[in-house]
Amino acid sequence: MKKRKHESLFVGTFQIIVHTLLFRRRRRIHRLLPVISAVLSGALLFFFVFFSPPITSHHHPLINPISFNNATTEFQMNLQKEQVFRVPMGGGSLSGDVWNSKQSKFYHGCSNSSNHFPSAEVNTHPNRYLMIATSGGLNQQRTGIVDAVVAAHILNAVLVVPQLDQKSYWKDSSNFSEIFDVDWFISQVSKDVKVIRNLPTNRDKVITPYTTRVPRKCNAKCYQTRILPILKKKHAVQLTKFDYRLSNRLDTNMQKLRCRVNYHALKFTDPIIEMGRKLVERIRMKSKHFVALHLRFEPDMLAFSGCYYGGGDKERKELGKIRKRWKTLHARNPDKERRNGKCPLTPEEIGLMLRALGFGNDVHIYVASGEIYGGEETLAPLKALFPNIYSKETFASKEELAPFSSFSSRMAALDFIVCDESDVFVSNNNGNMARMLSGRRRYFNHKPTIRPNAKKLYKLLLNRNNVTWEEFASQVRTSQIGFMGEPMEVKPGRGEFHENPSACICADSEMDTGSATSSARRDMIEVTDGQVSEEEQEWSDTEYSENELEI
Repeated sequence: MKKRKHESLFVGTFQIIVHTLLFRRRRRIHRLLPVISAVLSGALLFFFVFFSPPITSHHHPLINPISFNNATTEFQMNLQKEQVFRVPMGGGSLSGDVWNSKQSKFYHGCSNSSNHFPSAEVNTHPNRYLMIATSGGLNQQRTGIVDAVVAAHILNAVLVVPQLDQKSYWKDSSNFSEIFDVDWFISQVSKDVKVIRNLPTNRDKVITPYTTRVPRKCNAKCYQTRILPILKKKHAVQLTKFDYRLSNRLDTNMQKLRCRVNYHALKFTDPIIEMGRKLVERIRMKSKHFVALHLRFEPDMLAFSGCYYGGGDKERKELGKIRKRWKTLHARNPDKERRNGKCPLTPEEIGLMLRALGFGNDVHIYVASGEIYGGEETLAPLKALFPNIYSKETFASKEELAPFSSFSSRMAALDFIVCDESDVFVSNNNGNMARMLSGRRRYFNHKPTIRPNAKKLYKLLLNRNNVTWEEFASQVRTSQIGFMGEPMEVKPGRGEFHENPSACICADSEMDTGSATSSARRDMIEVTDGQVSEEEQEWSDTEYSENELEI
């Protein structure tokens, strides 16, 4: 009844309006046509809105008001996030400072022996021969070679040119002389340790060495207690799986011997050096400065780490199958590993970190890596941030790489040269190549070397869409203090010696100790998160030799 009453009222009102306009104002009807149209339209709209029944999903099955509202809200939130966290193309005000270490000019590498350090002529005893069999990839084997020279000096023994690992995961058949300049090596260490190519013969018979193994981080007393008695009796000893078998804590003269071997005696063969230099020259033709990135996002590394990157059952199945190669690896909680900074960052996360540190999209990046898990799809976000990305294959033809491409250690040696020559080196884990290059770059003028503080960056990257880019970038820069390769940022004696050769880093006598040292000390700020103590077993290439299932 009420509805009909309202309708009658509306019709009556409508009739009055029409009657007034048409009959009482006929003379000006032509002037009021727009007014009539507006009034009629408004009246009709009022009628339909006021008296029409409500729209329900029953009458309109294609329209769901709740879904529509949720979708709108989600779109608005995503739009707001994009507006808040918008990654700039340039590096900002920091872009001019990314290529140099502020304090590097005040420090230099120093590894000369003291006058009290015994020479090989005085130290070496007759009929004592030490052989070592290295383990792992190129840089893991390099640690073994360096430490073998020191072990030989401790044992007063002659060192036989080390045997390289040809059986493990990498399946590289190269021998020592095909990777390193063996003549240079022998001559450079001759003042400290006598080195021969092969074991001598005894009455036309080759001496058979006694084979054994020493514990990891074995110090000088450990060698003298465990190996010296055997060496005196058997005259020749071979130490197997020789990687990280020497303590970080040795006296200064022994540490300096390590540096002389690592940074001066171990030189790649001429063909490797020549090809490496060609790669560097061709990169420099593209750009005056460049970044070398050891991405370390290969399937074997991800499988070994036990981390998860959102690829669902496919990723778990693929990486799980690879992980079975290491028999003694225990199950790990991927989320916990990520929180503790034990997982490599994704290429996109590395890109965001670099942009926050001041590297613009015009920066040229050389990627030192094997097969990237996920291929081009995984690399796409990094390339979107940094379009100028290259690899060995970018600058060298298949014919040029042919002498190296079938040998993983030789290919790794090329990457090592390019990374060492880069203006900035960025690692994505704390494995052997990263450690070796970090120590080398500290020794030679402290060239900038960036290692992600993955433990602190994890939270920042996880919550990045809830803050502005400026806030994110500021927090990244704060988190990276102590992880940029600056002098004094790592306490002397902390971490692996090959990564932090503090006994071989000297301050210049002309330096302003008040400004330089205090500034470096401030930058250090007791950085402990992510720094590795000697006792801590961290995931890295180091563990391959212990856990690897021979294939």
